[in-house]
Amino acid sequence: MQQKLLEILAKIQNKKILVIGDIMLDKYIWGKVKRISPEAPVQIVNVDRESYVPGGAANVASNITSISANAFMVSIVGNDTAKNILIEELKKRNVNTDGIFIDDSKPTVQKVRVIGHNQQLLRIDYEKDHRINTDVEQKVIAYIEKMMPKIDAIIISDYSKGLVTENVAKHAIEEANKQRKIAVIDPKPKHKKYYANSTIITPNNTEASELTGISGEEDEEISEMGKTIMAEINSNVLITRGERGMTLFEKNGNITNIPTKAKEVYDVTGAGDTVVAVLTAALCTGANYFESASLANYAAGIVVGKVGTSSVTIDEIKKSIEND
Repeated sequence: MQQKLLEILAKIQNKKILVIGDIMLDKYIWGKVKRISPEAPVQIVNVDRESYVPGGAANVASNITSISANAFMVSIVGNDTAKNILIEELKKRNVNTDGIFIDDSKPTVQKVRVIGHNQQLLRIDYEKDHRINTDVEQKVIAYIEKMMPKIDAIIISDYSKGLVTENVAKHAIEEANKQRKIAVIDPKPKHKKYYANSTIITPNNTEASELTGISGEEDEEISEMGKTIMAEINSNVLITRGERGMTLFEKNGNITNIPTKAKEVYDVTGAGDTVVAVLTAALCTGANYFESASLANYAAGIVVGKVGTSSVTIDEIKKSIEND
């Protein structure tokens, strides 16, 4: 199996993936805590440095380019300075930004995390999550139509911040199916009806529970969740389960538990983005669902060992497979 996964990894290069979803700027303020404020019972962070990382669906795109595939981002930003930083950070990571449109009614989504001694102390969010305006929605749909013949797969990375409307999602999936392209969904439960007839959907345990109304973390409950989602959405299903690994449900009836490859877990931020990116890139090579999920599982095992929003490289995945 390891040899097969290494072969798939080698074929990922230059695959073209269109990422449709809510992008955000993750800002990290790093510092040290040495005392409590005299003004209120709060810690004082003495700032050492600040850093920026593309977050949300932009992290999916970053993960795609970090494994040497090509990412084309489709999203919106506000008309503000955070937009400039976010687009610059995406370009640094070789993500194509031609499909990012300005919506004047919304700010660029920004999440500011204050970190003291590698521990998150506070998060500040800038966002308005109302749906995009109709003019912008039409631009997004037109861009998706234009790009569909040129790409191998689409990912809908839904963070419920307004970009993924019913029109955008249904149009993208219909076009992908029409042109025999892979359509992978990283879902938000309240948008369940948007995702019908996609190729594969990748909820985590909590999202799978919300999608189905079934609670629990044991194999039996997960099995019930996966079968329910598969029947309702008409899609293959990969449920990510944290330290319990993943469970894959295929339309052909196969159900497979894939144990986690994580050695140490420091931060699960963005692990789902890594899974969906690597899974999709592997499917683009012609790998089957089990092989693609297994490769994504190795990638997730690496990214949870890093602090903050992170991506993985081909070399890191290769090393993890070879050392297993």
